[in-house]
Amino acid sequence: MALSKDFLWGGATAANQYEGAYLTDGKGLSAIDVLTNGSATEPRLVTWKKSSGETGTAPLVWGQKFTFPKDATPTILDGFYYPSHTGTDFYHHMEEDLALMAEMGFKVYRFSINWTRIFPNGDDEQPNEAGLAFYDRLISECEKHGMIPLVTLSHYETPLSLMIRYGGWSNRSLIDIFERYAKVLLERFKGRVKYWLTFNEINAMEHAPYMGGGLLDASAQNRAQGAHNQFVASAKVVRLAHEIDPEMKIGQMLACSAIYTYTCDPKDAIKVMEAQQEELFFADVQTGGRYPEYRLKKYEREGIVLDDCPQDYELIANYPADFLSFSCYGSHVLTTHENTAKAQGNLGMNGVKNPYLETNAWGWTIDPYCLRLTLNTLWDRYHKPLWIVENGLGWSDELTADGKVHDDYRINYLRANLQSMKEAVEIDGVEVLGYTMWSAVDLVSNGTGEMKKRYGFVYVDRDDRGNGSLKRYKKDSFEWYKKVIATNGEDMR
Repeated sequence: MALSKDFLWGGATAANQYEGAYLTDGKGLSAIDVLTNGSATEPRLVTWKKSSGETGTAPLVWGQKFTFPKDATPTILDGFYYPSHTGTDFYHHMEEDLALMAEMGFKVYRFSINWTRIFPNGDDEQPNEAGLAFYDRLISECEKHGMIPLVTLSHYETPLSLMIRYGGWSNRSLIDIFERYAKVLLERFKGRVKYWLTFNEINAMEHAPYMGGGLLDASAQNRAQGAHNQFVASAKVVRLAHEIDPEMKIGQMLACSAIYTYTCDPKDAIKVMEAQQEELFFADVQTGGRYPEYRLKKYEREGIVLDDCPQDYELIANYPADFLSFSCYGSHVLTTHENTAKAQGNLGMNGVKNPYLETNAWGWTIDPYCLRLTLNTLWDRYHKPLWIVENGLGWSDELTADGKVHDDYRINYLRANLQSMKEAVEIDGVEVLGYTMWSAVDLVSNGTGEMKKRYGFVYVDRDDRGNGSLKRYKKDSFEWYKKVIATNGEDMR
């Protein structure tokens, strides 16, 4: 069974990493607008100020939780560089970039809407018409080029005002605020946007609660409550969308990857099982429609009590996600024998290093089998249509004197990953709706806040301090992906 003739090939971006124009046309500040640049060795920082005038920073490291100092408010400070403020300036290069995507043959373009372009404070009385007009033009450009929009409602862009006034997603008030925000967009773009995602990588609430939930206090209680509130909000958006237009499909977006044991010690197998539970819990609720027993027992052990009501669980059960989308960049290896693994030089960024696989300069494992494994895991568990909405390779691309970028390493990575995806479809019978590579065009790296770690098919002349012409250059992978799309994945030479 080959890929369907309707398979949706494309690419993906996120507003906070790509758009720039952070205060243009009435846009308000979001969580990411007070987040500095970083690097592979230096963390990004959230800058803050107290009422006393004292200022400071809080390091933001994926997988680590932090709580802001008492009386500290996230804010923009002089002397720091905030890469989201300019991104790679999609706001002023939209037509050019969409034309490049169309030249590659994109059938779908996944982008996010910046909540604070629509409601600058998150819960304003009226939406910002200039912000709506921008996305109206963007969707019109997609239509002009025959590209289907896949739209993420919240991609790490919790309005800063909601964080300061409500404490972010740990407050139930955000459920109805988010539904109202979604309603404006669903009604505005009815008949023009069929596919929507509510929260990007919803399990970031656990691993990066500032980004995923706008949490200033990342306690276990607040993370659990924040996740619950997003589950309920997502269910309400599914219900709302189906009422507005029965043709609309609302999907979940999960950060997911294959996880391997380092040894055949049963204790390692248990550790991997528990890690998979942590990862898949979010899909068990949002796509599966119920809280799994293992999570309820965990909350009981940890003394976590949710602020909930019976109607929450009715919503979750009756309005699960229509499809499950996910990001997958590689795999992880876990073990209870970390000292042994470290002694053998195998300590990695996430767990321990896999001795059978290569890693890039940022410690990310390059795994040619991860998509087939992950697709089968999700298909067997949920039996709902799947969509790979992020998969790609971050690399320090070099622009040659004649304006070329020879990224054979990216082509090799994509070839192996797309073959893995095809095997899940052709050998295992998994239903995959599409593939949107991360990222369509170079943008700011979310994890490190740098431009040096590039992902796109199109190189953008921009450096880690915001310098550069912003001129666009096609990489070698641009022409390669164009050929892959034209042959529906049959020619990946």
